[in-house]
Amino acid sequence: MHQARVDQWGKAPKPAEAPEPAAPAADEVRIKVQAVGVHRVVRTRASGAHYSSGDPPHVPGMDGIGTTEDGRTVYWASFDVGAMSQYINVDKRRVRELPAGIDPLQAAAITNPAMSSWMAIKSRTSDLPADFTALILGATSASGRVAIPLLRVLGAKKVIGAARNESALAGLGLDATVVVQNKPEETDFSKLGEVDVVLDYVYGPLAVHLFRTFRQRAPMQYVHVGGLSGEEDISLPGALLRSKNLTIRGSGPGAWGMQQVAASLDDILAALKHVPEQPVKVVQLTDVEAAWAEEGNERLVVSM
Repeated sequence: MHQARVDQWGKAPKPAEAPEPAAPAADEVRIKVQAVGVHRVVRTRASGAHYSSGDPPHVPGMDGIGTTEDGRTVYWASFDVGAMSQYINVDKRRVRELPAGIDPLQAAAITNPAMSSWMAIKSRTSDLPADFTALILGATSASGRVAIPLLRVLGAKKVIGAARNESALAGLGLDATVVVQNKPEETDFSKLGEVDVVLDYVYGPLAVHLFRTFRQRAPMQYVHVGGLSGEEDISLPGALLRSKNLTIRGSGPGAWGMQQVAASLDDILAALKHVPEQPVKVVQLTDVEAAWAEEGNERLVVSM
């Protein structure tokens, strides 16, 4: 059986041979893997830097598209099974049939990014008003782009996007935009109006600047989803927290459980029909090592 494997942290995954998994248990299903998305969390886990990485050898991937032994095309998500293997056994609770009309390669590329915004709203916010206003920090990222239509599905009336690339922001169908400056503290958030929820894929100084400068009496719920800034630490004075009507939460494995993901999968997959086609680069498993270092606007998908 073919798979991709990281034998030493810091190295790109390489094609390798492995024995086929044992016969699936009663609560599992055997999947012939078709396509696996290389998401940021997949890269971080494969580098050994994620809290769920474990020890090498490591088989990258935590979700994908494949076919079952009875011929169904399915999506699955699981941190327990390395996805980039020709065959895997997955807990039946983590598997859903792919809705008709959804392209399998698109689904492999965007379901995980879709999950990030969906779970942030569904499990890490509370009592959002009807027709809420959302701000996305990092709106031109893969996850940020997917979040825009999904926030509307989830009830947002107004979606504001913040990112550095002004021309890219202009093409995303946002209701308003904020151009992030090279020095984040120079970013102008003064015209935001009232924002009910912030999904932050950037973190770092930009988040702190937002906290310092927003001026509203209504509650703002902030959810940290990703760290595109590369900065894991921020400093928040206690006086700042006491002076703002602000709730701060994080969203990710641990903040929610895979049981919650499983309960949301049908709705997430059904909502993919509202997401415009996203840029995807497909490579064969044999080329995974060479393609691993390429990070652009296209989401990398490994075809098995």
